[in-house]
Amino acid sequence: MERHQLDAYARMLELSWPRLIPLLFLIWVWIAAVFALAYFFDPGAVAGARPGSFADAFFFSVQTLSTIGYGVLSPRTPMAHLLVTLESFLGLLAVALMAGLAFAKFSRPSARVLFSRYAVIGRRDGVPSLLLRMANARHSAIAEAHVRLALARDEVTVEGEEIRRFHELVLVRDWTPLFALTWTIVHRIDESSPLFGATRESLAAQDAQLLVSVVGIELAFHQTVHARGTWSTDEIAWNARFGDVLVAGRGPSGYRVDYTHFHETLPLESS
Repeated sequence: MERHQLDAYARMLELSWPRLIPLLFLIWVWIAAVFALAYFFDPGAVAGARPGSFADAFFFSVQTLSTIGYGVLSPRTPMAHLLVTLESFLGLLAVALMAGLAFAKFSRPSARVLFSRYAVIGRRDGVPSLLLRMANARHSAIAEAHVRLALARDEVTVEGEEIRRFHELVLVRDWTPLFALTWTIVHRIDESSPLFGATRESLAAQDAQLLVSVVGIELAFHQTVHARGTWSTDEIAWNARFGDVLVAGRGPSGYRVDYTHFHETLPLESS
């Protein structure tokens, strides 16, 4: 149970605000409705409530859970007083938990790295290469950014055991002192590469997947941030290149990112 609760808390931290707020509201309404049913099935439990009115019981539950207490509705029976005591405590606990969750989300910076929708296998400087494009979607730069790329695929051992194996793909450049706009990471497909000799069909048969992770220091908060991206075999464009996205604009570097073409891939021109 404890592990499940920790997983639920971690998942809520990962949710965006547009998803988290409705979820918290639904949980809050659900708790209020459960206590409203208890008040409703105890006749005369709430003074000032209309007989048989679930709406009055629900709104009394809302007032108790949020510790508002307008004074129009109040507990009357011993069972109602007991329920109010329990619900008030849960209300205080819920406020503390929500405040902690909100503080954790506000204080934890996110990398906000945008990954290209497709990976590309083409040529870079005349060498067959795998290319992935990233962009820093924040206004502040990421310093000391490090990136790692891995290939996951199904393989069969010498003993005939089917396993999921991970291969690290060596990059031409896996570090940058300042990640401000875009970054195209390049893996050369030579004889030492796990992708050497691979085809679209062979990677699909192995259920291959590309996994990338980025770690750096967000300069606005001076805290470490992480980002990760994945691509399946259906998300690899063969014999292609990325479209240009850097255009002249305002800013320290004199360039800006044209995100309308960020995911664009173009076929390589035949030589």
